[in-house]
Amino acid sequence: MCQHMPACPKADESDRDAAKRMARDDISGWTLLCNGVLLFDDTGELLPNGAIIAPHRPLVYERGAA
Repeated sequence: MCQHMPACPKADESDRDAAKRMARDDISGWTLLCNGVLLFDDTGELLPNGAIIAPHRPLVYERGAA
């Protein structure tokens, strides 16, 4: 799908989120990347083959929490 030079990472590669943004909907909270990945604001993803990547937000630790 990608026409950029150098080409963006493919949807099945681990760095797929580094692909260029093609469209964005701030109200719905998604971004379409040029490799066909739909990236959601909650960090979940929908791949072009229909596979779902669960949200993978980094863990946040509070000071003083055990």
